[in-house]
Amino acid sequence: MSTLARAYALARSGQYENVESLKARLNTDGYRAVDALLTPRAVRDHLKAICAATFRAPAPTEPTPPSGV
Repeated sequence: MSTLARAYALARSGQYENVESLKARLNTDGYRAVDALLTPRAVRDHLKAICAATFRAPAPTEPTPPSGV
């Protein structure tokens, strides 16, 4: 999968709040030329809009009571 295709797939997943977090994930996954490919304003703005529309913050977890209580 190309870097751009993966960026759009990640943006649509709802797991990424912004383009910077997408870039970090792509770099971690070993994709090449991430900064160069996601720098053009049209691409960046489109990914930003997709992230804003799909992002779902993780639900807070209930604290586990200490054992023996």
